[in-house]
Amino acid sequence: ISGFEKDTVIIAADTTVTMDGLILGKPEDQEDAFSMWQLLSGRTHQVMTGVAVAYLGQIQTVIVTTDVDFLRLNAAQMQSYWDSGEPIGKAGGYAIQGLGAAFIPRIQGSYSNVVGLPLVETLALLTAVIA
Repeated sequence: ISGFEKDTVIIAADTTVTMDGLILGKPEDQEDAFSMWQLLSGRTHQVMTGVAVAYLGQIQTVIVTTDVDFLRLNAAQMQSYWDSGEPIGKAGGYAIQGLGAAFIPRIQGSYSNVVGLPLVETLALLTAVIA
């Protein structure tokens, strides 16, 4: 952060999907995506985002966790979703804000966290460092 002006607000965040202690990153290929979906199918997993806000030498951080229920998918559903191209580049191999929403009957916690940035919590961090 040394390259920024001293009064620049810096926000950094990273989101990951976890299941049974495993971190599910972005699928490398179709086989990897299918493995992820088989693991997630019919179960609840966690989406975790770490957020850091820095301003004038102050740093505030938070980790937000959301529980996400995932429908049991069959091979045809997996293939169709893969063919859409949406899973590429997405942690856990799905996007709740897109077609992947059809596979998510319920979440417990922050929707925006699952999308990739927990907005309420990020605003609270911004308020804390700027106040």
